[in-house]
Amino acid sequence: MKKHKPMEGAMLQKITPDHLGRGAVVYVRQSTMGQVVENTESQRRQYALAESAQTMGFASVAIIDDDLGRSGSGVIERPGFQKLVAAVCAGSIGAVFCIEASRLARNGRDWHHLIDLCALVGALVVDPDGTYDPRLVNDRLLLGLKGTMSEYELSLLRQRGLAARDSKASRGELRFALPPGYCWNEMGQIEIDPDEWIAGSIRLVLDKFRELGSARQVMLWAQDAGVKLPVTRRGPFGQKIEWRQAAYHGVLQILRHPIYAGAYVFGRTSDRTQVVGGRARKTTGHRKPMSAWNVLLRDHHPGYISWEEFEANQLLISENTHMQRRTDRKSARGGRALLTGLVRCARCGRVMRVFYGSSFARPYRYHCRGDDNHVGGWLCIGIGGLRIDKAVAAQIVEAVSEHAVEAAIKAAEQAAKANDDVRQAISHELEEARYEVALASRRYEAVDPTKRLVARELEARWNAALERVGHLEERLKKHDAVTAQRPKVDRVALMTLAHDLPSVWNAPGTDVRTKQRIAHILIREVLIDLDDATNEAVVTIHWSGGRHTELRVARVRTGRYPTDRRPNPVEVIRKIGGHWPDYQVAVTMNRMRCKPADGKAWTTVRVRELRERLGIAPFDPTSKTEEMITVDKAALRLGICVGSVYKLMRQGILPATQLVPSAPWEIPLDALSSEAVKTGVQAIIDRRPRNYRALQDVKTLALPGI
Repeated sequence: MKKHKPMEGAMLQKITPDHLGRGAVVYVRQSTMGQVVENTESQRRQYALAESAQTMGFASVAIIDDDLGRSGSGVIERPGFQKLVAAVCAGSIGAVFCIEASRLARNGRDWHHLIDLCALVGALVVDPDGTYDPRLVNDRLLLGLKGTMSEYELSLLRQRGLAARDSKASRGELRFALPPGYCWNEMGQIEIDPDEWIAGSIRLVLDKFRELGSARQVMLWAQDAGVKLPVTRRGPFGQKIEWRQAAYHGVLQILRHPIYAGAYVFGRTSDRTQVVGGRARKTTGHRKPMSAWNVLLRDHHPGYISWEEFEANQLLISENTHMQRRTDRKSARGGRALLTGLVRCARCGRVMRVFYGSSFARPYRYHCRGDDNHVGGWLCIGIGGLRIDKAVAAQIVEAVSEHAVEAAIKAAEQAAKANDDVRQAISHELEEARYEVALASRRYEAVDPTKRLVARELEARWNAALERVGHLEERLKKHDAVTAQRPKVDRVALMTLAHDLPSVWNAPGTDVRTKQRIAHILIREVLIDLDDATNEAVVTIHWSGGRHTELRVARVRTGRYPTDRRPNPVEVIRKIGGHWPDYQVAVTMNRMRCKPADGKAWTTVRVRELRERLGIAPFDPTSKTEEMITVDKAALRLGICVGSVYKLMRQGILPATQLVPSAPWEIPLDALSSEAVKTGVQAIIDRRPRNYRALQDVKTLALPGI
């Protein structure tokens, strides 16, 4: 018969048949995924506890390993521990096996909660040092000390580790995973990646952002040009570079990381702990302001850009975040308004918004909503944008006319450089593909030809590499062919046209976003105020160089009729009374500024009273023939919007009549089926966008003849 040691005998004395009948649970946990992959010996020891439990006589042994890779500090959800607590509460567990106290919990709350539950149901806690019954005072005291020591040990190790890490980082010697474009050398220093393809791609992204001024535009350009960007993929066996299609977050990471400006940084993000459901929950990755970074060492290593360029890029990115509520100006975001993001209210200091209308007469307005964050908040000022933009555009053209020659030549050079950048990116990818072909060829030649299982696979990889090379060579030929077909830039003609900048600016083909970008380069902000005495808008331009220009723009006077030409209400009622409902007649008369003697507005009751005094019959819907229809009904029949119907009327394609100005239009029903109207409607439908690529912005001024 096997003899037990004194300690084992003491352990077995606490294990009763009741414990053996209820079974045992082995709790397995490791704190991080790195420990799960590398510290396999600890896993073996923990899983071996199941065999020890069976040796002690437990017929039913369950293993809970759901918490592998999860910390026991209490700030991370542990489903395995919750399963263990539930099993103990159910009374179906006679003993809990663990390799040491720190495996069960690293915080006093979870540890003492589990011990209390074990004491209530009579469950034991077993580790290699002994068997503990929480119902006994001595065992309870020893378990409490073990839990306290485990919690203290975690805090002490963490404190020492963080202090050593921060001390090393403050000297710029702490090694961490570097983003694409950098690597650690043998001396423990950061240097630019020697791979020209990787370094060239990073430089290309930074140069394109300086040219286009938008991370999204850089992403769209890279996708259209087929330029791939390097992405770091981390795995259990280290990290490697993968080439993927340009993504927005990838471009933004390159633009935001200060390491590309030659700065060593550490501690840009922080952790936050919140109490959720009575438990602490920690979240990571919260960005901190630059002033709160743990370490910032400028000029630490060679950079792709200077620190001044990096700060300018961050300012531009912050201006591009249009949806965030800030007082900074916003970048150009398209649309028809020239000064979008630049206009500020001179009365309250808030950035004015752009409101686009559907009518031809009022395409968009600059409007300050004032304090509209709360119900009942006050509104401020608003003004139509066409006259403001026209006046500011004239000042812009006048300001840059002297430097138009240099700007035009630089634009041509940038266009040529963009083509060279795309070709260089394709050439680097082709060079890498040819290396893969050579490597696949050597592997295929090194294998035994008779071992067909391996030879076939290596041959397939060789063929795939050859196909990739052929695809890239064809792509490079197409790029060169397209570049060769583009007309050469005539510098003499370019310099001649550059002197005529107003005609280029006002050319129909000139892109609005290009004008917006020029305005954002030259102008810091535009203040707008209204002078009610003179009925003018006071526009103050703050130029980027520090100068200021004040303009006065005449506002559109409201009202269709001057005071001396306003029609008599009786004449209006005699013309349209009975032809339209009384409410429609009231709307028309108010629109014509045709007021009654008391100066108040017309209402349905007032129109009815005047119509009855004049003996005019009321409106009879049955008397209206179907030969004449309104603008709204015409839009429904033609399948276009009301604004398009008005456009056809202005062009003379769709005939329409009014009894008096400002009255509802009447359109002959037969005119809708004419060939001229059908052609005009089809032209409107054809202009509707079907492909978003057609809406991508042209980034240069449209210079005719070049």
